[in-house]
Amino acid sequence: MRAAVSPMLVRLADERATGALVRDHGVLYLADGQVVHAESPEAPGLDVLLTASGRLRPDSWAEAVARAGARHEVARFLVDSGQVPGGELEICHLAAVFDAAFFALAPTSGPTRFRYGVVHWIGRVRPVPTRVVEREARRRSTLLNAVWPHPAVDTAPVARSRHLTGRAVSPRRRSLLDLADGVRTPSAIARELGRPAFNTLIEIRRLAAEGLIGTPEESAAPAAPPVNAVRTGVQEPSSALDSAMLRRLRDALEATL
Repeated sequence: MRAAVSPMLVRLADERATGALVRDHGVLYLADGQVVHAESPEAPGLDVLLTASGRLRPDSWAEAVARAGARHEVARFLVDSGQVPGGELEICHLAAVFDAAFFALAPTSGPTRFRYGVVHWIGRVRPVPTRVVEREARRRSTLLNAVWPHPAVDTAPVARSRHLTGRAVSPRRRSLLDLADGVRTPSAIARELGRPAFNTLIEIRRLAAEGLIGTPEESAAPAAPPVNAVRTGVQEPSSALDSAMLRRLRDALEATL
């Protein structure tokens, strides 16, 4: 049996605890021992996924937060007001949870704290068992290493390679490479393009494996931003979720029924 990504998370699940698990790279929100939300400064939030491709206007998200945030019912407000169908909200929320949880559960030497009773203002959408969240985090880590086993690529500024000249690339890759200026990190590129952070990491590792962007030395990777840098306001719109991710999200939802 594989060791748990976070032993404390397993213990809290067994206790059916409610509150916020705070780690160096993000926060997991629990209710009755299940994950109900996750945030990380490395990953675009639910608002980004919902405003992608016109799903929801940024000003509509801001209105929902203003009107229902204090009651911890932003998700319910969006559904009850007819702005987002319930099923679509569940899929987008699960995508945001898995994206942020991947970073929040990353190995860390910093302290892990749990704040009992803390509730996120988004409210409950569909709780996810901790074992499902941990399994997805491990799967993503394995996939990244299979593509290109150099984790420094994930956090260092992304720079185009000199070998790129004359190489034919797809429009999706071109939009990423256009932002690979040696200053922006993968997280910054994901936010600017409005794409899920993990999807961006996969593409960047593939580009690195093909020699289209540089692979930095391990020591070149900057420290992750603090948890209190998690942004919870209105962010820029993002692109739609890819079909493979949607299939995995559907399967994960069905597994919780």
